[in-house]
Amino acid sequence: MKLDVINLDGGKAGDIELSEELFGLEPRADILHRVVRWQRAAAQAGTHKVKTRSETSYSTKKLYRQKGTGGARHGDRNAPIYRKGGIYKGPTPRSHAHDLPKKFRKLGLRHALSAKAKAGELVVIESAESEGKTAALAKQVKNLGWKRALIIDGAAVNEGFARAARNIEGLDVLPTIGANVYDILKRDTLVITKAGVEALEARLK
Repeated sequence: MKLDVINLDGGKAGDIELSEELFGLEPRADILHRVVRWQRAAAQAGTHKVKTRSETSYSTKKLYRQKGTGGARHGDRNAPIYRKGGIYKGPTPRSHAHDLPKKFRKLGLRHALSAKAKAGELVVIESAESEGKTAALAKQVKNLGWKRALIIDGAAVNEGFARAARNIEGLDVLPTIGANVYDILKRDTLVITKAGVEALEARLK
């Protein structure tokens, strides 16, 4: 598929032939869903923790004698049955991450790129370079109509461009190696530089 290439000023800078294997697939929601779930699970902190009966701060003295009271048998006030006692089988720190085959992760990225291309939310720019001035870049972004955009550059992001973009709300910048399904789907517009397209094709083929 062929797509126009523009520059940051909005002018046309030629066109580019995009690979059908990356940008021409029929997007499948089930594949995208599985990859996003894998990403979010790996990002989950898993630091939730409750106190068990061995960690609460009540006395460990036996409440009353074992037999003869007509009541239930209890050891101390740390038992889960009591208010502020230990929690039984509560959450403990753990990793929520699960495995997903590398081939499937690559497939998910291809479908995410194809989804943006099919929806008409894919833009290819000549390059992402700036002198590092946020105001100038913000004006260019506004003129291009990008409100929530992800910009994917080549192997490395231009330092001036990254500095100018980091304080613009709704604008994310990633190198090719950082391109992922969640960030692509989260933003309304996907912007890729020509160098980024070449690097993505090399990464995903």
